[in-house]
Amino acid sequence: MVLDPKMSRIWCILFLGGWLALSQGADNPGAIIKVDVGTIDHAVSTALTESDILRKMAEEATKKKLNSEPIKGISGVKMKDIRPPVVTLTLSPGTGLFMAVLVQMTIAGKSFTGRNMEIKVAANLTANSRLSQDALGIPKFSSENCHITLVSVKTNLPSSLLPKVMSKFLDSTLQKVLPRLLCPAVDAVLNLVNAKLTTVTSEISLGTAGTLRYALLNPPTISETFIQLDLKTILHQKEGDEIHLPTDQTPLTSLPPKKEAATQLILSANFLSAELRVMQASFNLDIRDNMVLGLLPLVTSMLGALIPKISGALPPSQPLVIAMREAEPPLVTITPEAGVVRLFSTAEFLVSPSDSAPESLFVLDVHSDLKARFVVRGEKLCISLALDSLSGMALASSSVGTFDELLLKGILANVIHVAYVPSINEALQGGIPLPDLLGIKYRQAEISRSENALVLSVPAAET
Repeated sequence: MVLDPKMSRIWCILFLGGWLALSQGADNPGAIIKVDVGTIDHAVSTALTESDILRKMAEEATKKKLNSEPIKGISGVKMKDIRPPVVTLTLSPGTGLFMAVLVQMTIAGKSFTGRNMEIKVAANLTANSRLSQDALGIPKFSSENCHITLVSVKTNLPSSLLPKVMSKFLDSTLQKVLPRLLCPAVDAVLNLVNAKLTTVTSEISLGTAGTLRYALLNPPTISETFIQLDLKTILHQKEGDEIHLPTDQTPLTSLPPKKEAATQLILSANFLSAELRVMQASFNLDIRDNMVLGLLPLVTSMLGALIPKISGALPPSQPLVIAMREAEPPLVTITPEAGVVRLFSTAEFLVSPSDSAPESLFVLDVHSDLKARFVVRGEKLCISLALDSLSGMALASSSVGTFDELLLKGILANVIHVAYVPSINEALQGGIPLPDLLGIKYRQAEISRSENALVLSVPAAET
């Protein structure tokens, strides 16, 4: 069999197009974090304060060690009165971080004259830190080019000794002690900061529904004002099946401009759709009369009154059950004006006598549009839904003959509003865990909507 060359090209285009759609879906970020330099500054300052790393390094640097070279002109060296460091950070586009740390301390000991000596030193440490992606896909800082520059030196030695002693001190003491003390402190601080980056990829339980894990999709990108991390959102159902981002929805293309002095987390509508798909099994609900008190009673006579055409085929005054099931994955759409969740459900009406098994009367295909409200509680994104409209309804099957299903639209909308949507909201109460990165506190986030995305802006001062 010989294929027509034109047909071969068509099949090739179709195959390539399908492959591109799948590969683009797999490579699109589910979330993006634009980390403000203020957030990183806060993380570094917190690491310096909480770890008391300079004092520990000072103690280590002044310990007597075997094979260590003695310091000429001074003995019994001790570091004291170490003031909180003043940290200034700037981002180096395309590379990482430039760190300048002003350190003030007193170096005490005995000079070669036998006198007690105290030298108050102010020194400026500068170091470049490269941000990269490690083998496990975790962002990681590593230090480069550590330099120490003396800003000021004051001593209690007599002024007659200053020229000679200071010259020896600067040559033999400060130039040895300070690099030994401060440069390892940079690595130690960065290790503490890296520990706050590692947590972003931890697997997070979604209760009985499954798990969520964030992973770095691409190497970090660094601009003059923020670091951008593109994250893959890896969702697994409790059975272990991975839920991929939808390929038929528009991915994140144009990102909203970053707010000044704020770290921004951008969650794609695709990710939110996939998250709801993991929760989809918990959306199933059998609705009975006691769940919709105040509406028309869920009995066969109610159906007969609404649809006279089928009244003769219905058993009289028997209780009804409406079995709501999700037939397709939920779809989240976000625009600057609104967030909407569309549900693709089946509503099966069953007669449910107390003395026998339920009997199916008919099944409706129902498309519901629900308005979505987003808030942060407990460092999780919580979604609450409210029925906006039944955008579509069609008769899928029936054992009582055909009829105009639109006659049921009003009562079904009320049932979904009163019973079904509250049940879904209860299932969603656990919320969506947000990326655990650098101790960012999302509870103060300002939430806004963009095209195909939800944007959480966290003031840098609140991190």
